[in-house]
Amino acid sequence: MSGTELVQKYIGEGARLVRDVFDIAREKAPSIVFIDEIDAVGSRRTYDGTSGSSEVNRTMVQLLAELDGFDKRGDVKIVAATNRIDLLDPALLRPGRFDRIIEIPLPDAEGRREILKIHTRNMKLDNVDFEGLLKMTDGLSGADLKAIVTEAGMFVIRRKGKAVTLQDFNDAYNKMIIKETKEEVAGMFV
Repeated sequence: MSGTELVQKYIGEGARLVRDVFDIAREKAPSIVFIDEIDAVGSRRTYDGTSGSSEVNRTMVQLLAELDGFDKRGDVKIVAATNRIDLLDPALLRPGRFDRIIEIPLPDAEGRREILKIHTRNMKLDNVDFEGLLKMTDGLSGADLKAIVTEAGMFVIRRKGKAVTLQDFNDAYNKMIIKETKEEVAGMFV
């Protein structure tokens, strides 16, 4: 499940969803509960006076209650992922809750090469220099690479081409960078 699914509009609904997920996991044990984007519900607790922040806090408290104690959880393992570990509430990282932090770094050049090969394997490429792509994509995630490959394919379709060229990848990269920059700027004024 995604952490954003646990952030609900109505009072008590997020906490109920957390309880329900853990009840089902215990019924189906052995099981694994995977919470993607846990920072959506597990960020440092604050109170800004809104019902939204109160609901997120209630959901977080319920999640902490479910995480406490191995006996209560039985054979249910909990795994979570975040891109923003710096935002997590320290209470989540206490022993007995999420004991281990495993960092999965951004792919190096060889990793990016393999990711690009996977996502371009069904594409017809026209003289594409992977070395140039590797330099251009330094610091990007696997999801970013997939988005660039997909967008490069869209450029071919739009121009009614037969194969993906290095220019298509360059255009896709530039489009992605411009989009991210616009989103960052827009986020400054929210």
